[in-house]
Amino acid sequence: MNNLAVVAHAAEDLRIEDIGAPVPRTDEAVVAIAYGGICGSDLHYWRHGAAGASVLREPMILGHEVSGVVAVAAADGSGPDVGTPVAVHPLTAHGDGRTPWPEGHPNLAPASTYLGSAMHLPHTQGAFARRVALPSRLLHPLPAGLDLKTAALAEPAAVAWHALQRAGEVKGRSVVVIGAGPIGQLVAAVAQRGGATSVTVTDLQQRPRDIAAARGIRAIDARAELEISDLHADVVIESSGTAPGLVAAVSAAVRGGTVVLLGLQRGGEVPAPMATAITRELTLRGSFRFGAEFDDVIAALADGSLDVRGIISQVLPVDDALDAFALAADPASSCKVLIDFGLEE
Repeated sequence: MNNLAVVAHAAEDLRIEDIGAPVPRTDEAVVAIAYGGICGSDLHYWRHGAAGASVLREPMILGHEVSGVVAVAAADGSGPDVGTPVAVHPLTAHGDGRTPWPEGHPNLAPASTYLGSAMHLPHTQGAFARRVALPSRLLHPLPAGLDLKTAALAEPAAVAWHALQRAGEVKGRSVVVIGAGPIGQLVAAVAQRGGATSVTVTDLQQRPRDIAAARGIRAIDARAELEISDLHADVVIESSGTAPGLVAAVSAAVRGGTVVLLGLQRGGEVPAPMATAITRELTLRGSFRFGAEFDDVIAALADGSLDVRGIISQVLPVDDALDAFALAADPASSCKVLIDFGLEE
């Protein structure tokens, strides 16, 4: 079988290529990838040739939301054995020798690498391929009963989990999520699991609102500004990464409440209603990627306490990956789109 991979060469230049058999280092295992979830950063590399400050300067395999099975164990004996189903934690923390960062927060290490990222040169190749060599430390074995398709949600669910942790305890508190794309849906699911008294999402599109409503979550049209301002939520997670979303997040927060900024805003200055944030004594907290939450997320997916029904909207074979990307770019037609690399055929 050819080792087909999804490779970004430049803006609007995404190719399905045979990259040949992987050649692992001694601390790397070869993983047969089962499923890969298309992330917003993957879409940015495809559409714009960049994701924020990370600019494509050489061809790069995309993908960091993946599950699979160990096909060849690491030669140094580290990591899981052959045949072990795994989810992949894509972060390797690195310092830059001059910038301080808090111990125990690997997501804040200033020179970290992330699978499928063009931040550094050479780029950190991603895992959208039928077989990839990955450091064994990135591989997290899956509990019995957790299927590989659901396990592909572990990485974005960990992003959502971390955002809720940044807000503090949500049990007994009301939670609003601005933006009900895949991450916003997962934030709402984590809030439900955490015992929030109410969970509400907002979105411009009907489909994401319907997906949330099917899991018992209140869903509001993002254009209903008065309804949103009347929510008075204890915790608001801004998941849209847009300036209007930031305005809505501040508007939806109760006096003395907490707003977590999860959606990545554009670079440079972004307008924000800071006077309202000040006079309401809101706590504003950033949230970036995740750290040690990954195994907790895997356990919650395995025992079913994290309700992710409907979030995976479509699964397309790797041969149709270009169509999968186009579908993932249309929030009116999709939520989380997975690529099937053919492992379970």
